Amino acid sequence: MRLTRKPEGELEDYPEVGDLIIATVKRIVGYGAYVSLDEYPGKEGLIHISEISTKWVRNIKDHLREGEKLVLKVLRVDPSRGQIDLSLRRVGGREKVEKMLEWKREKKASSILKAAADQLGESFNLGELKEKLSSKYGSVYEALEEAVMEGEKAFKGLDLPEKWVETLIELAKAKIKLEESKLTATIELTCITPDGIDAIKDSLIKAKGVKKPRRARIRAYTIGAPKYRIEAVAGSYPEAESLLDEAVKEAINVIRKHNGEGRRIE
Repeated sequence: MRLTRKPEGELEDYPEVGDLIIATVKRIVGYGAYVSLDEYPGKEGLIHISEISTKWVRNIKDHLREGEKLVLKVLRVDPSRGQIDLSLRRVGGREKVEKMLEWKREKKASSILKAAADQLGESFNLGELKEKLSSKYGSVYEALEEAVMEGEKAFKGLDLPEKWVETLIELAKAKIKLEESKLTATIELTCITPDGIDAIKDSLIKAKGVKKPRRARIRAYTIGAPKYRIEAVAGSYPEAESLLDEAVKEAINVIRKHNGEGRRIE
């Protein structure tokens, strides 16, 4: 595979409506704030004053400062006018944390790819390399995490030169520290139908089966009927929190389908 350089961070020309994006505040004006889109080089958007906060905004500078990085939601895009309208107030707390974590991870991943090219003294097509890694693992960062755990096996079938594989593994191990966050919740499940025990088992099995990020896992077990514990383990606190919420929600939904009752108690 021949690797040739492509401008770092090159993505689609414009984000789509509903996307969450990372932006940096550039100018604050009376009617809002102009921001540069970190993931879309050369693109600028506007946060209207009405989209800054759910509360009344008297002075924008009480809420934003120049140079600040924000997670924003895309409201409108008009490529013909180069216009991108954005919202801060419509981004939830969890969305903000998860998007910022994703962005930081991919930024680190890009720096590792660039360091590999510099170390090998070769130009490379960053987009092509990212596409190969993302196609297998969902993101470049997850691919490099897999390289830390599995070594050369992580790149099997990707048709990467051996020296690239060795260098990426070396850099990934030096720059990526695998972490885990564990969260638990206690739920109460009851079902008085003849198959009530099976209904509870089904609820816990379905909770363990919810979609999980790579390396994440769920445990579900009794702590004394009708109380049960669900444990979520993931690579970051936001991922573990989101996964736990999904598992709890699934368990409660399933028990109710069996004409039982469920609730989260702690």
